[in-house]
Amino acid sequence: MQTRRGTCYSSPAPAAPSTGCRRESKRRRENSPCHKRKRQVRGNHFDDIPDDLLVSILSKLSSTSRRPADFISALLTCRRFHAMGFQPFVLVKASTSAFAVKASSWCEGSHRFIKKCADAGNVEACYTLGMIRFYCLQNRGRGASLMAKAAIASHASALYSLAIIQFNGSGGGKKDKDLKAGVALCARAAFLGHIDALRELGHCLQDGYGISKNVAEGRRFLVQANARELASVYPPQYWKSQQNLRALRPAWMKSLRTTTTLNPAFSSSSLRACPLLSDFGCNVPPPESHPAAKFMVEWFKKRPPCAGLRLCSYAGCGRPETRKHEFRRCSVCGTVNYCSRACQALDWKIRHKHTCMPIDDWLDADTDDDEDYPEEEEEEEI
Repeated sequence: MQTRRGTCYSSPAPAAPSTGCRRESKRRRENSPCHKRKRQVRGNHFDDIPDDLLVSILSKLSSTSRRPADFISALLTCRRFHAMGFQPFVLVKASTSAFAVKASSWCEGSHRFIKKCADAGNVEACYTLGMIRFYCLQNRGRGASLMAKAAIASHASALYSLAIIQFNGSGGGKKDKDLKAGVALCARAAFLGHIDALRELGHCLQDGYGISKNVAEGRRFLVQANARELASVYPPQYWKSQQNLRALRPAWMKSLRTTTTLNPAFSSSSLRACPLLSDFGCNVPPPESHPAAKFMVEWFKKRPPCAGLRLCSYAGCGRPETRKHEFRRCSVCGTVNYCSRACQALDWKIRHKHTCMPIDDWLDADTDDDEDYPEEEEEEEI
C-alpha cells in the first residue's frame, strides 16, 4: 500500500555502476578545468617564469657573483636555465669574479666560457682573455686584438697594458718599440684615472721618454698619482678628521727613517721630503691584483718561461719577457727587472727598498743589451 506522499516506503537501492561508467566519470574529472589548475600548481614552477624575467634574474646573478661556481651552479639547474644563461644580455654583465678562473683549473671549457663573454661585449672578459692569450698561450695577435677591443671601450687597464707592450716592444724585436704610441695610450689611461698610468706618464715627462721633457708637468702627474693612491686606501671620512691627518706624518717619517737605516745611499734631506712628491708613491698597502695578473702568476709558477726569459720582479704582476733582455732593470743593484714603472714602485715599497744596495761590478756580461731606468739613482735620494 502506498501513501499519497510516498514517504512510508524506502526507495530501492541504486544499481552499482559498471566499469565503463567509472572510467567515463574519471575521464570527465581529469578533463575538468578545476582538475587542470590543480595539476599545473603541483608542476614545475620554473616553467611558469617568463623569459624576460628569467634573463633579468640571471644577469643580476652574473653581475654579483663572487666566484665562477656561483654562476655556473645556477646554469646547471635545468636546461632552460642553461640556455638562458648564455644569452648575450646575461654574459655582457658578468663580473670579473664570474670568470676569474684559476690557472690550475684552466681547460677548454673555461676558455670557451670567457670567449663567449668576450664575444657578447663584456669588456673585462676581453681584457682578461687578451692577457691570457698574449702572455700565457703565446697567441700574440689575438691577445692584442682582444685588449684593443677593451681599450676602444675605454678600459683603463687594457690601455695601460697596451702601453707596456708598446714601450717594451713585447711580441716583437727591439726595433718594434713605439714610445710615442705608448705615451699616447698612457695618457688616455691616465685621463681615466688609472694610477699606474699616471705614474708612468709622469716619469716619461720627467725623462723625455717618448715625449718632450717637462719636469714640472711630470711632477704634477706623480703628485696626482700619489694622491689618488692615498684616496683609494683611506675612505673619504678619514680625511675629515684632523687627528688622522696629523697621525699620517709620523708613520711616513718612520718609514723613511727605516729605509735610510737599511740603505745608506739615502741622505738625511730625504727625511724632510713630502710623501706626495715621492716617485714610488706613499707607504700604503698595494692594491689587489687583477684576476688576469693572478692567473699569470699562478700559470708561470707551474710553467716557467723559456730559458733566458725573466719574469717581472714584482710578485703581483706575472708578466714574462717575450724576448731576452726585454725588461729594464734596476740601475743600482742590477738584480731585479721590471716591465713598467708601476711594478717598480710597488715592488720598491714592499720589498726592494730593503735589499737594494749599489754594487761596483755587474755580474751579467750582457749589460749592453739591457736598458736601465735612467732616473732610478735620483729616486733613491727621495
